[in-house]
Amino acid sequence: MKRNRTLTVGVILIAFSLISTLVGWIWTPYDPLDMNPDVSFARPSFSHILGTDVFGRDVLSNIMIGARSTLIVALVSVFIGIALGAAIGISAALSPAKVRQLTIFGIDIILALPSVLFAIVLAAVYGASTFTATIAIGIALSAAIAQVTRRETTQVLRSDYVAAAKVSGSGTGQIIRLHVLPNILPSLLVQASGAVAIAILAESTLSYLGLGTTPPTPSWGRMLAESQKYLLVDPIVALWPGLVIVLTVLGFNLIGDGLRLSLDPTMKRDAK
Repeated sequence: MKRNRTLTVGVILIAFSLISTLVGWIWTPYDPLDMNPDVSFARPSFSHILGTDVFGRDVLSNIMIGARSTLIVALVSVFIGIALGAAIGISAALSPAKVRQLTIFGIDIILALPSVLFAIVLAAVYGASTFTATIAIGIALSAAIAQVTRRETTQVLRSDYVAAAKVSGSGTGQIIRLHVLPNILPSLLVQASGAVAIAILAESTLSYLGLGTTPPTPSWGRMLAESQKYLLVDPIVALWPGLVIVLTVLGFNLIGDGLRLSLDPTMKRDAK
């Protein structure tokens, strides 16, 4: 029951973000770019549910559009990280010892470089953009995923049923498709959920620093950066994007914990 509640709470938290993202594609209460200085720093009301910012822009509309920007970057970067990391991890587990050690060394180097620092390097070469941030976050995530995938794949390759498959004449591709991927899939799902949370924080940080989503497109991180200068005037403006980031990250982490408890046999035994 406890793990079901964990997963349920996580799904509920994420549902709000996903719904606001989907609704934001077709409708927002106001044009998020529409400025009206006459209602700047308006308190939450029926006309502006979450109030307005210094330029009189509706905060709820900006959060809805910002959810689209942030989640798209996070999900695409996680897809890149999973695809690249799984390929590298499986290849490393199947490679000779020298190639495997070289791959592990490369993974460790990438793990030592934060995604923010990597994005700064890419931005210096290619310019700050949403695309640059997505690639930087995806590559940074791939290293951690590759590390876990290599370890899981190595365990699968040492199993008796893989040895039997080799004796029966199964090729490497068939072993990967029939034995490796099905056995590491639960781990990849857990990794993906946690990676989305990390990607959201990374994208928000990059946008906060001006290296992510570029103006005038709203994003949660840039909303925080713009509201920082007015914390003493109206701190509630910074509250909403910060709260949305925290709840969304918490939701994906709870989903990851729920999946881990549900899919990991050892944790199932411990729960009993």
